[in-house]
Amino acid sequence: MAEPLKNQYGPEIPARIADMIAHVYPAFPKRAFLRDALAGYEALELMPRGRHIARALRSHLPQDVPAALDILLASLDAPYAKNGGSLASFLFMPHTMYVAAYALEHFDAAMRAQHALTQRFTAEFSIRPFIEKYPEQTLAQLRQWTRDPSPHVRRLVSEGTRPRLPWAPRLRALQRDPRPAIELLELLKDDPEPYVRRSVANHLNDIGKDHPGLLSAIARRWLENAGPERAWIVRHALRSAIKRGDAGALAVSGFGAKAEVAVRRAAITPARPRIGGKVTIAFDLVNTKPRAQRVLADLRVHYVKSSGKTGPKVFKLKTVELAPKAALHFEKTLSLADLTTRRHHPGRHRVEVLLNGRATYIGGFQLTAAARRRRAE
Repeated sequence: MAEPLKNQYGPEIPARIADMIAHVYPAFPKRAFLRDALAGYEALELMPRGRHIARALRSHLPQDVPAALDILLASLDAPYAKNGGSLASFLFMPHTMYVAAYALEHFDAAMRAQHALTQRFTAEFSIRPFIEKYPEQTLAQLRQWTRDPSPHVRRLVSEGTRPRLPWAPRLRALQRDPRPAIELLELLKDDPEPYVRRSVANHLNDIGKDHPGLLSAIARRWLENAGPERAWIVRHALRSAIKRGDAGALAVSGFGAKAEVAVRRAAITPARPRIGGKVTIAFDLVNTKPRAQRVLADLRVHYVKSSGKTGPKVFKLKTVELAPKAALHFEKTLSLADLTTRRHHPGRHRVEVLLNGRATYIGGFQLTAAARRRRAE
């Protein structure tokens, strides 16, 4: 089992932050800060540990927030800030949480801090309270940052305004009307950094979940005279819409027509797998026409929920070029082990092949409860 991330964010983190601050602000009460920062620290998970440190910073830095931000920013390059490991950038997570929690009434100082911090950790979470409290002012600042030399700052423009950013509260106003954010994405769609372009694609993917027609219209427009980098953004942005079988997204991607193919020799084995086991789904795809066809093939399984109802999950297979009368074999093995993101439940699981977004039923499997372990004698 993987080690919990919080174990890589132990008591040495607030100690390092204290050393960084004391290096530039000798009056900093290190002992009092560490006493408060470490009180109850062990019981907290990763993100709550960051918020806990931020509260201790609020207690022991100057109560004048702009002055406190000046100290925090000055400490960013202190020798103690240099640290390796997979969570190295998380050293600055409490700093961003401090900005979000305590600097809302100090817009200019907070923006200066976000600009510096996002180049070390990310300000995609801490910028969101400012978008909600000062939408026009913050969006104007983000528009300026679309031209910033730092790709981390430019990425913040896209990532911070995502209406459905994972692990963050939704930006309801931009979810209802994404046009202000789209204006920013227009300025970033040809960004030279893949890091930024991926964020733009993910942002568009978010928009498509609430406004599928708008996503298709943007994709069609962006594909006009598009180079390979912008074409990649569009393909990545359409991925969820294509999984949902959205007609507009399929049409933009060249899969609007019904695939004139046959599904043959479908097999699902075993027919009665157990939770914790595996199931293999196989079939042949046959081109029934005397002309080549380009076909998007996916797999959709309707998983049984705890309520007894079912919910679909799409598994990507591949896009194929089928020669006239040609056949191609597909096979995919699915794990039925319980995960933190999916729990399995006994019952009939329906299986479909999606061909250019249109479903063809090929059978199902009866998932049974995991075998009970024998008690030791």
